[in-house]
Amino acid sequence: MLPWHLSGGTDAVPARRRRGGVGGGSGRTGRRALGDDVLLQRGYGSVDVEWGVATPADAEVSYEIGSVTKQFTAAVLLLLAEEGEIDLEADLTEYIDFDTGGRALPLRRLFDHTSGMKSYTEMPVFGGLSVQDLPRDTLVRLVEAEPFDFEPGTALIYNNSAYFILGLIIESVTGQSYEEVVRQRLFEPAGMDESYYCSQVDVRESRAHGYTAVSADRIIRAPYLNHLWPYAAGSLCSTVGDLVKWNEVLHGGEILSAASYREMTTPRPLVDGTPIRYAMGLGVGERAGHRMIAHGGGINGFLSQLSWYPDDSLTVVVLQNSTGPLGAGDLADELAGIVFGPAPAQQAKHFEGDLAGLAGTYRGIARGQPLTVRVSDVGGSLRLAVGDGDEPAILTPQYQEGLRWDDGDTRLTFISREGRIEELRYDAFGAHYVLRREGTP
Repeated sequence: MLPWHLSGGTDAVPARRRRGGVGGGSGRTGRRALGDDVLLQRGYGSVDVEWGVATPADAEVSYEIGSVTKQFTAAVLLLLAEEGEIDLEADLTEYIDFDTGGRALPLRRLFDHTSGMKSYTEMPVFGGLSVQDLPRDTLVRLVEAEPFDFEPGTALIYNNSAYFILGLIIESVTGQSYEEVVRQRLFEPAGMDESYYCSQVDVRESRAHGYTAVSADRIIRAPYLNHLWPYAAGSLCSTVGDLVKWNEVLHGGEILSAASYREMTTPRPLVDGTPIRYAMGLGVGERAGHRMIAHGGGINGFLSQLSWYPDDSLTVVVLQNSTGPLGAGDLADELAGIVFGPAPAQQAKHFEGDLAGLAGTYRGIARGQPLTVRVSDVGGSLRLAVGDGDEPAILTPQYQEGLRWDDGDTRLTFISREGRIEELRYDAFGAHYVLRREGTP
């Protein structure tokens, strides 16, 4: 199963010139830059542990970038929409043979993980499929046979199936391979000469080798993965230098029209009007009080993070050729924090209502499995035990407003209907889980 991950973002229409980055792996490589100034570009650790090859300081070592791929897929489709080749409001079934069970499923619901279809990386069958050579339609049929997790537009569960299907739509509409379209429409115009579609067999100069951390002091070589399958959801390879170029042209208005850029970076609400924080291949939010548009990635042996701070013209890129407890997103946040300094202290707010009225057990569908959250009033403070088992994660969120509490990036909002608390909305950027309170009719 592929550990693809997502990190933050924020909607904005930034100014034209910007540059930046940081990265690296059992080595890391990367850059961080403000405006046109490179603040840091450095490699750490090894790109090849067996041979002890140190990560060079230049920005041209290539890494698998996992789900950072999704923004490239989204950008291609927005270009096709500009040209009238696709209609984002049209039903998915107008572009691909897929049984939705009679559900209306607008194409745009695939971009923001609100389609409700099953994500193939959460399906047990994918473990065996991931190493095989089979027609891509095999995966579509497997996903199609699974029940939907929720009705389209009613929740958000991070979904690689949707981006896999978007890749197939690109190929169907253009008559070219996904690899060719991304190279011609995005890589070449952006000057991304060192970026390419990853391969499990090709030999490439300056390519980092991937590793998996199995403990604090031991790594192993990354498990085999056939790049037929991550595809438009996670199969691109790139460098720190090229990802800096990409941020420059994407957020500088050199790839998409202003209208398409707004589409890509502006989340649309759920069908009930609830706001979310994921747009089209990009998450939106803030770090240390600064608006951010960003995405992370995780794939066998590699973690990545590409962040853009529009109000500050700051890019942070971290590319890492090992998976472990400290990910690329964590490091990228710390680097941004060095630039920005400590976040402004928030004045503590007090909930004037009855915390006991929120207490209870809330359950719902999350990514790949059910999620249980137990809410209690502990000494006048809200406490949440997240997950089943003997050691659930304990959250003590801070009250914000209305019926909303925050724990870092996670927003926790209780939904009241006719004076009764019925739901807990668990919003974590690449997730908006709808959890029903036990005992609710």
